[in-house]
Amino acid sequence: MVQKYQSPVRVYKHPFELIMAAYERRFPTCPLIPMFVDSDTVNEFRSEDGAIHIIERRCKLDIDAPRLLKKIAGVDYVYFIQKNSLNSRERTLHIEAHNETFSNRVIINELCCYSVHPENEDWTCFEQSASLDIKSFFGFESTVEKIAMKQYTSNIKKGKEIIEYYLRQLEEEGITFVPRWTPPAAAPSLETSLSCKKPAASLTVVVPDPTLKEGLSGEPLSTPSGAAEPTAGTPDDKLDADYIKRYLGDLTPLQESCLIRLRQWLQETHKGKIPKDEHILRFLRARDFNIDKARETMCQSLTWRKQHQVDYILDTWHPPQVLQDYYAGGWHHHDKDGRPLYVLRLGQMDTKGLVRALGEEALLRYVLSINEEGLRRCEENTKVGRPISSWTCLVDLEGLNMRHLWRPGVKALLRIIEVVEANYPETLGRLLILRAPRVFPVLWTLVSPFIDDNTRRKFLIYAGNDYQGPGGLLDYIDKEIIPDFLSGECMCEVPEGGLVPKSLYRTAEELENEDLKLWTETIYQSASVFKGAPHEILIQIVDASSVITWDFDVCKGDIVFNIYHSKRSPQPPKKDSLGAHSITSPGGNNVQLIDRVWQLGRDYSMVESPLICKEGESVQGSHVTRWPGFYILQWKFHSTPACAATNLPRVDDVLASLQVSSHKCKVMYYTEVIGSEDFRGSMTSLESSHSGFSQLSAATTSSSQSHSSSMISRWRFC
Repeated sequence: MVQKYQSPVRVYKHPFELIMAAYERRFPTCPLIPMFVDSDTVNEFRSEDGAIHIIERRCKLDIDAPRLLKKIAGVDYVYFIQKNSLNSRERTLHIEAHNETFSNRVIINELCCYSVHPENEDWTCFEQSASLDIKSFFGFESTVEKIAMKQYTSNIKKGKEIIEYYLRQLEEEGITFVPRWTPPAAAPSLETSLSCKKPAASLTVVVPDPTLKEGLSGEPLSTPSGAAEPTAGTPDDKLDADYIKRYLGDLTPLQESCLIRLRQWLQETHKGKIPKDEHILRFLRARDFNIDKARETMCQSLTWRKQHQVDYILDTWHPPQVLQDYYAGGWHHHDKDGRPLYVLRLGQMDTKGLVRALGEEALLRYVLSINEEGLRRCEENTKVGRPISSWTCLVDLEGLNMRHLWRPGVKALLRIIEVVEANYPETLGRLLILRAPRVFPVLWTLVSPFIDDNTRRKFLIYAGNDYQGPGGLLDYIDKEIIPDFLSGECMCEVPEGGLVPKSLYRTAEELENEDLKLWTETIYQSASVFKGAPHEILIQIVDASSVITWDFDVCKGDIVFNIYHSKRSPQPPKKDSLGAHSITSPGGNNVQLIDRVWQLGRDYSMVESPLICKEGESVQGSHVTRWPGFYILQWKFHSTPACAATNLPRVDDVLASLQVSSHKCKVMYYTEVIGSEDFRGSMTSLESSHSGFSQLSAATTSSSQSHSSSMISRWRFC
């Protein structure tokens, strides 16, 4: 399998020419890189005006590999060919490198680029990408891959240090400025290649990336002192190394690469409207930075968020009064690390009463709203200048007894844990469980198997008053904000809970009906699309110039979307048929309406050009009807390999492997007919708006908005 690496944009706050002077000092050898033994110039070209300088070197490397492996391979050194193309006129340096040794067994390619910062001509940007493909290596393929990645990661870390080392060396020699290249006719006669002249003061950088300029929650960035801090701006599809460190935390080079590659994949799929970087990073961390696994779980989660309108839960859903009165939980300041602190007095909460009064779905929705509020608070706390991506939860178990082990209540808890684990990974920074009673081990035995291993490691459990001693609560929370019910000095406004009056209990029938309204009813429908068996829906149009609108997500595979018109209605599919007309599957229904004997152009006509939609895309569009009659919307299997649309390998995509058949696609769709007088905006048919699923992306909030009433949405295009 090909290993890939993509670096963030690294910014040097020095002019390009000075960086080039420092870079050239790395040759013919660099003592700061022990493995870089020597280099010889193989070819060299310089244009007449001196603007273009191309030099090709053969570099000798002493790889830190086991002696036995070197003996088996029959070499002590590995040789690479490096080609540097310097364009002084454009102020760019492009570096291409590939291995000469074992090139028929191991393929290593590296591309680097130094260029002028797009917003400050006195700064220099650096980018780097590489790929490693081991075809065969005497049966040691896995070992060689680990050695290569270890060596490469080590060199990446040293790259910036080496440039800065030679910059200091130049400064010690009195060289702080290198003049730019000028055409020979205009060049001053007394000017030399190196000078001690000091450069002009650097300009303050204007940040072009809206996610950097406005901060992570859409508001202007500021430092604690109130002074504006220059931030390196990068194009929308790139990440800056300083931005990653400041807003996402310290990542290894390979972790940075995983984030950037998954972000690029999402950007290609969703046309730039993607979740925020913190959200992508949470899924990567939860899957140990395995891109394929993180992509699978994140795409499933984003589909879930859209299907159940989770993005709007804080604005459209308000907890019932019973929850406000008897749910003993709430937000309470923050811990010593700046994480938002949520306090839950589980021992004082009547879980049975809440379930009987509200049902499982209302509790689940309330927990989701808590998690959404937690994400919002993390963004707010990040503004102080340190990355905050998770919160701390303090659970007080005083009062916990056997009534909390009521089976339906435990079942509801397990379902809530399952949903939260799948859709809010790595949002819990620490869980402090205080005053655990004797019955707690029983509850823990029931619940712990459903909690991710990484999450369980964040649990700290204290029995009795142990939390007041060394290693207790004071290690994580300031004394001034310890709640009063834990012998602290801070008044905590978290409800005290208590028994829910039985007069508020609902019958089983009432709860079942309400559950259906709250959660399982959705404006979207799911359908399976098979090779040779498209999914089709029928829309009857009475008034010409009506508008058919659609919104669908391609959950698996690639499909072709078509719209047809017919003057006569196709025969409805037979419900008992599993053949040509109707296929029922666990992943959704498959309905075919166009009869096999129908001929295109005679019995029905195509009213739009086919639209090819890739896996993971979200598509919204409209068609203004010209004639009354019957319109058929069709989703058909597309046989083009899915990997054609992305740089990431998708052969092993776990989303595809979840399905038994490789000739199966899945779509989730919603359609509506709007009268022409109700339609506003673009009349472009099949206008494809590939949007991100989640408002976790600042860009997503600018996409088409839906107005929901009783979970039935009417799309407005404006």
